Amino acid sequence: MHPAAPSDLGELIEAYSNTGQAVLDLGLTCHDDDFARETQCPGWTVQDQIAHVVGLEAIFNGAEQPDIEVPDHPWIKSDFGRFMETHVEARRDGEGPAVVAEWQELFPQRVAVLHEMLALDPDEPIETPVGPRRPGDLVSLRTVDIWCHEQDIRQALNRPGNLDSPGAALFSQRLFTALPILAARSGLPVGSTVIVETTGPVQGRGGVRIVERDGKPYGEELFSGDSYADDAHEGEATTIRLTTEAFTRRGAGRIPTSDLRYAVDGDEDLARMLLDAIAVTP
Repeated sequence: MHPAAPSDLGELIEAYSNTGQAVLDLGLTCHDDDFARETQCPGWTVQDQIAHVVGLEAIFNGAEQPDIEVPDHPWIKSDFGRFMETHVEARRDGEGPAVVAEWQELFPQRVAVLHEMLALDPDEPIETPVGPRRPGDLVSLRTVDIWCHEQDIRQALNRPGNLDSPGAALFSQRLFTALPILAARSGLPVGSTVIVETTGPVQGRGGVRIVERDGKPYGEELFSGDSYADDAHEGEATTIRLTTEAFTRRGAGRIPTSDLRYAVDGDEDLARMLLDAIAVTP
């Protein structure tokens, strides 16, 4: 994948800082009507997206979970979704600039806390609100989440950007890594081979072959680094080509396959089945 996703803790903190600053910059330039714009997350406006980032990062910074009752909004499908909605609901009646100001105060505090992690053993898990995590895994998790919501904000404001960023590379890497598991669950028939290529700004390639193990479909990864594991199957493969934006928006579950722009060499039905299955966010 090019550019490669950040891997060491210092690089991951820079990636977090990049996307956190982008959310702040976008928020600071919003007008009142911008905050009210609907995003691709059902029920959430631009203001709600920023409130979500603020609320979760406040929890990671030691704040208590808001003690409020969340209405039974139709877009809440699980207890996890209700947990996420709590932070948004607590700020829903506030003004957009106030939510941005909250992030403007909290963001440098979070960056400072993350920099303190550089002194920790990178292989030793630390306690977090989402359970024990190694420092790098935690920063990667939070960067991917914030970058995804940054893109939600950008889409609503029609201000595309940061698609060549470390956050974009991290999100793309997460999708490519999950591809074998997702493909095994997609209903692809045993024996089928599908390759996904992203054309940029983040360029990547991942492939999977469906085999049978213990009577169940299993996604066999086809690549080791950038190399194809078995070139003999490449001519039989279905290849999907799409941009980084299309790949990550579909991976975030924001765009249905029917509305996605992509190209296929091979079996279009197989391509559609895989794309239907690659959403990794709740």
